[in-house]
Amino acid sequence: MKAVIFHRRGGPEVLSWEEVADPVPAPDEVLVRVGACGLNHLDLHVREGSNGMRAPLPHIGGLEPAGTVAAVGSAVTDWSVGDRVIVLAFTADGTCAFCLDGRENLCENRQIIGLSRDGGFAEFVVAPASCLVRTPDALTDTDAAALPAAFGTAWHMLVTRAQTKADEWVLVLAAGSGIGSAAIQIARELGCTVIATAGSEEKLAKARELGATHVINHAETPRFELEVMKITGGRGVDVVFEHIGPATWRHSLASLRTGGRVVTCGGLTGRMAETDLWNLFWRQFTILGSMGATRSDMAGVLEFISDGRVFPVIDRTCPLAETRAAQEHLDARRAFGKVVVVAD
Repeated sequence: MKAVIFHRRGGPEVLSWEEVADPVPAPDEVLVRVGACGLNHLDLHVREGSNGMRAPLPHIGGLEPAGTVAAVGSAVTDWSVGDRVIVLAFTADGTCAFCLDGRENLCENRQIIGLSRDGGFAEFVVAPASCLVRTPDALTDTDAAALPAAFGTAWHMLVTRAQTKADEWVLVLAAGSGIGSAAIQIARELGCTVIATAGSEEKLAKARELGATHVINHAETPRFELEVMKITGGRGVDVVFEHIGPATWRHSLASLRTGGRVVTCGGLTGRMAETDLWNLFWRQFTILGSMGATRSDMAGVLEFISDGRVFPVIDRTCPLAETRAAQEHLDARRAFGKVVVVAD
């Protein structure tokens, strides 16, 4: 098969479009012919080896494949050749305490497709049968590949972790990102008032179209908490949807109302951020970490998708062979929504 592979870590130039051996599914695995694969900033970290993302070499990235079952392992009974599927990135053994508690995203023995094992920037990908979710008939592979890391993660953050309620104020950072565009829609459908940040007027206009009631240009107002307080009449927001890291962390906490909560799934600008502990306990903030999504989270997402309540925002698609150009576009932060590579 053909695949986008890298033999050493580095910039986009390390990516190579090569012929590699076809993967063979183990008894409990499925071979999926990739129709499309979503791109994420984690893919860039994996390629670079930054932020501790040390994939085995040589490596095929790609966290969000979607496609059609091409073959099944001898022990697989739930899937058949021809089934259309979304491949979830986190594997789960089904036996650890977290799995038995319905939190398989925290499986003690998890692997990550596209990081600890080869991913979807290829014509085929192998995944455990337990990682598959059926693609709704109304969705194309391109739309399906835009869901897990954006909508699944956003759902886990807002619904499962922050337990966001109707009539709350939610601040969504980086509205132009795939996860930001998903979070705006989910918060809107939960009945929240959404404030969104972005770095250009074009992105802010799109954020309004998705349901943001108020917008802030963080390029012009880096201390966005001041604008948040103006918008909320000095109250602050109930929930901050944080995924940027040190560059925004203190501003995010300063945007909260007393008793508010910040939920975070990433650190695009680094791993370490300072926190004023006195302010944290004095105003009784809650800090929530969030990792990936569970099958239950994806069920909620797909219900919203099927009902037409939310939809994946696709910035652009590129042929699989042009994954390097797609990653460069994502890294330049010009995209609004998801960048997806598609099979030829």
